[in-house]
Amino acid sequence: MQPCPWNDLFGGSALARCGWLKVAENRDAPAGKTLRLRVTVIPALRSTPEPDAFVILAGGPGQSAHDVYSAAAAAFTAIRRDRDILLVDQRGTGRSNRLDCNFTQQADLEVIDPARLRELARGCLAALPGDPRFYTTSVAVRDLEDLRAALGYRQLTLYAGSYGTRVAQHYLRRYPSRVRAAILDGVVPVGLPLGPDIAPRAQRALDAIFERCKVDAACATAFPKLHDQFDALRARLERGAVEVQLPDPVTAEPVTTRFGTAQLGGAVRLLTYSDETASVLPLLIHQAQTLQRPQSLAAQYLMIERNTTAQLAQAMHFSVVCSEDAPLWGPELPAGGTDAATYLGAGFMAGLRAICAVWPRGPVDQDFNAPLHSDVPVLILSGGNDPVTPPDYGVRALPAFENGRHLVLDGQGHGQLLNGCMPNVVAQFVRTAKADALAVECLKNVVPAPFLLSPNGSGA
Repeated sequence: MQPCPWNDLFGGSALARCGWLKVAENRDAPAGKTLRLRVTVIPALRSTPEPDAFVILAGGPGQSAHDVYSAAAAAFTAIRRDRDILLVDQRGTGRSNRLDCNFTQQADLEVIDPARLRELARGCLAALPGDPRFYTTSVAVRDLEDLRAALGYRQLTLYAGSYGTRVAQHYLRRYPSRVRAAILDGVVPVGLPLGPDIAPRAQRALDAIFERCKVDAACATAFPKLHDQFDALRARLERGAVEVQLPDPVTAEPVTTRFGTAQLGGAVRLLTYSDETASVLPLLIHQAQTLQRPQSLAAQYLMIERNTTAQLAQAMHFSVVCSEDAPLWGPELPAGGTDAATYLGAGFMAGLRAICAVWPRGPVDQDFNAPLHSDVPVLILSGGNDPVTPPDYGVRALPAFENGRHLVLDGQGHGQLLNGCMPNVVAQFVRTAKADALAVECLKNVVPAPFLLSPNGSGA
């Protein structure tokens, strides 16, 4: 590894060490094609750091660990005092032979004919720079263990978000003595397939936001019958998408974009990921339906879609989902099933099923979905209104960990690391590796952001 400058998104800098880990693409054929995984070590501030490195496991699946750290580096400042921070882009993400498609915007998965989606998926597969079978979680944890051994760390302390919690739990299963402690932020329980729960969970989170507005006097006065407004907006868009002219949210150049139920669903779902972005939803729905001005909601969709496309390695995402989740989905529900009653509808899962019908499946360890039991200290974090990994996922995961603790932040969305005093709580856990002794009283001060009642702010 060589010295290299590191700069995060908020002006922080460090002299890091950067390099590459060479691994076989097919780990059962070591003489075949090899990959280079991007690795960075942000050194501890202490001259003699603790022997375990602090590893960040990114979500998605498809995110880069380097991107996650760059966006949240300030939350890890206290941890870096004592420990090296180790970043590795999981194979297929970031600069580790990223597997991408870019054949469609995410919302279009819900509206493109399944036959056309299968055709597009085949075209993507033919152009990939790697064999998508070998980018699963079961393969990735072996890469991580090779990296730990190569760098000489005795153990790893893991911070994992969303899909990364699946990687963390499987690494813990495969290499239990190599994990000192783990934080699972937005946990995906072992054995639970991602996909079928997405639409009903998203609807539940949106309904909770509507209810919170209803009991908030200022929000209820500004946006009466908000739920009815949203239903009317969606019904209007179901009759036909509209062409929206607006300034590009980044360049301010005039653009025209298509805005229909798929785009509405994509914007609403990802806005509910955070309490801060959820706070603007009542205003955006009111503008789009009551005032017949959908430009702001369409602009949010454009920003979210671009950010997701840039951050998420789409083909790697499909390699994980189609290998690990799709075999557990069961038969497709008939028309009018539970998804049909949600704002996302049945199109989201129909699109994934169409792609997974042609996507090759890779290796998944035989015990991948078997119950997990561990005495490693584990801290599970949940948002009370998380639209994708809700608190009951944390409740389901907790019994696997003899020394585990589950913290729920009321009204919060997906990912708790940056909320209130949580960086201090996480640093305390990393320092002590004792979940039951954590001082968490400060988390009572974490409350949802107030609703935005006008373009000028939370005041009327």
